[in-house]
Amino acid sequence: MEDETGIANLVVWAKVFEANRRAVLSASMMAVRGRIQREGDVVHLVAQRITDLSADFASVGSRDAAFPLPHGSCDQVRNGSSGPDPRDLPPKGLRTRDIYIPICTSTQSR
Repeated sequence: MEDETGIANLVVWAKVFEANRRAVLSASMMAVRGRIQREGDVVHLVAQRITDLSADFASVGSRDAAFPLPHGSCDQVRNGSSGPDPRDLPPKGLRTRDIYIPICTSTQSR
């Protein structure tokens, strides 16, 4: 699996596989809920529940509205939002200034 943070291995133990066999073998898109395990740079998502999202995937191109997403990040859902998502704010200490860059014209370049 891969997302904006990097690559993770999906581990599906036999018991979980058997309970979710149909979704694992036939889904075009699936959601996986589980436990994250990290060892250095190696990340594993150990599956606990797998959900078939094939119907949602099939309708992506014909939707009038945006694809339904959870309300906020996992931390916001679990702990409640304390304000705007800090990932949407500009970095602290970033200063901007106006910079004038003259555009060369044919008379200026001669």
